[in-house]
Amino acid sequence: MINEFEIVITTLFGLEAFCAREVKRLGYDDVKTEDGRVTFKGDMTAVARANMQIRTGERVFIKAGEFEALSFEELFDKTAALDWEGFIPKGAAFPVKGHTLKSRLASERDCQAIIKKAVAKRLQSVYNLSWMPEDGAVYQIQFSLLKDRVTLLIDTSGEPLHKRGYRRTANAAPLRETIAAAMVMMSYWKYEYPLCDPFCGSGTIPIEAVLFKENIAPGINRSFAYEKFFQTDSSVKTAALEEAKSLIRDIPLTIFASDKDRAAVDIAKTNAKNAGVDRYVNPRIADAADFMSAESYGCIICNPPYGERLGEKEDCYRLYSKIGKMFSRLDEWSLYALAADEDFERHFGKRADKRRKIYNGMIKCNIYQYFGAKPPKPAKTND
Repeated sequence: MINEFEIVITTLFGLEAFCAREVKRLGYDDVKTEDGRVTFKGDMTAVARANMQIRTGERVFIKAGEFEALSFEELFDKTAALDWEGFIPKGAAFPVKGHTLKSRLASERDCQAIIKKAVAKRLQSVYNLSWMPEDGAVYQIQFSLLKDRVTLLIDTSGEPLHKRGYRRTANAAPLRETIAAAMVMMSYWKYEYPLCDPFCGSGTIPIEAVLFKENIAPGINRSFAYEKFFQTDSSVKTAALEEAKSLIRDIPLTIFASDKDRAAVDIAKTNAKNAGVDRYVNPRIADAADFMSAESYGCIICNPPYGERLGEKEDCYRLYSKIGKMFSRLDEWSLYALAADEDFERHFGKRADKRRKIYNGMIKCNIYQYFGAKPPKPAKTND
């Protein structure tokens, strides 16, 4: 059994830096980032903690091996040479899936079959079996071929990490939880001041905001694939869960969540209740352009609609203009808006202080960041 692994957390493009910071906060060093992934070294405890606490990652993998392959024969031989028995026990299921890009071995189906056959041959030899029953725990093998470089991973998450468990229903175009978490993390929102999402949809941004500020682990109410791995001691998940519970903070928050769509508001209310944050997130029906607040130094974090067809685009442009006028009335507030249209700033009526490019699924977007005035520092006391 292998006790220390190279752990790989995959991310949406643009979220790698956020995920790397989260890994470092968990206390792990030698963290490396590349497009769409973050890597570090750790044991099953690290796997459990990452699955439980990482907000901006998609899946947590254990790396089984990496090599160059220019032919199917080379792919088979090098895959079979890896220490699969250190990862996969006798009788376990090991389905294979993956993708190829810019590689000589371009057929995903052929690569899948060859890797499956190579792993089976290795395990049959080690366990002295004539066939593999595969009736035990599932060790999902994920392969990628990029520029002839093969990476073989074992999925420890099962369902992707953005599936926290609270969003059992969603509107037509839900924002992924990992993006919502990153938007909250990048903002300068301080819990002493209000947060507003006037396009709350299914409630993802306000819910993730509460989870982040109260330090409620995103995986606290769900299970993971690694829990059935033979490397996992019965105390590993328990320890990760107890640690997560001990880190929860009880912080008073002021959250404004609204949407003009009644159905979306109903969904958001249900999701907030499922997440256990409905004491703060109680969405209402309202037009975003009408938002007003007497509070100072608040923060708007939102994902306004972006249309793809001409008529929809024109509606969005008018909406962006209305948002800009609404925001102009909130002198000391900050705003973070996710939009796919490169003309967002022109229609909003003001250049962003900063832009950050990310991908919402396959859609290239920018987070347009408008920084408000800095809140005053709390007065010192003599206590």
